[in-house]
Amino acid sequence: MTEKTKKLVEGAAMVALATVLSFIRVWKLPWGGSITLLSMLPIFVYSIRWGIKDGFLVSFVYSLVQLFQGIMDGLFGWGLTPAMLIACILLDYVLAFSVLGIAGIFRKKKVAGAITGICLASVLRFIVHFLSGVIIWQSTGNLWEGFATENYTLYSFLYNGAYMLPELVITVIGAIVMISVPVMKKIMFNSGSASNE
Repeated sequence: MTEKTKKLVEGAAMVALATVLSFIRVWKLPWGGSITLLSMLPIFVYSIRWGIKDGFLVSFVYSLVQLFQGIMDGLFGWGLTPAMLIACILLDYVLAFSVLGIAGIFRKKKVAGAITGICLASVLRFIVHFLSGVIIWQSTGNLWEGFATENYTLYSFLYNGAYMLPELVITVIGAIVMISVPVMKKIMFNSGSASNE
């Protein structure tokens, strides 16, 4: 099997695994966002294994799958204007999930680099969701009663932090446990690819 074929097969498998895990929701918020069972980890592993170039490609594909899932969850029923809907699709789906590919940026630093990359990618995803909340949801006037504030910046920070912080913690713990298994550590850091740092 050539390296290119191996990357394609692994990428497809990681997107499929991430998608399955994204349906295992610990907690789901009413306007999108949920705490899942390690749904970002397969994308992170792929990016760390093969580098950010391939990581961004796979995370972009995953973003399209997440968009489809969002449509199935009622995205078009949220009462957004066409412009807000397009902005929501671009920010909350395409960009928010595509940034996950940056997890492999510090892959040469092995375990510390992997954890740092995972944290960076998760924080970038949070920032994109946060900006979406400030830009898009302020226009709708919709505030979830779970947070008692009329400040849209604070609201977006609290709303998106309510699922992204636990998601980050769960993912980092999952990554540490996975990396502690010698065979998984070897697979993760020995892709044989040095072409797309």
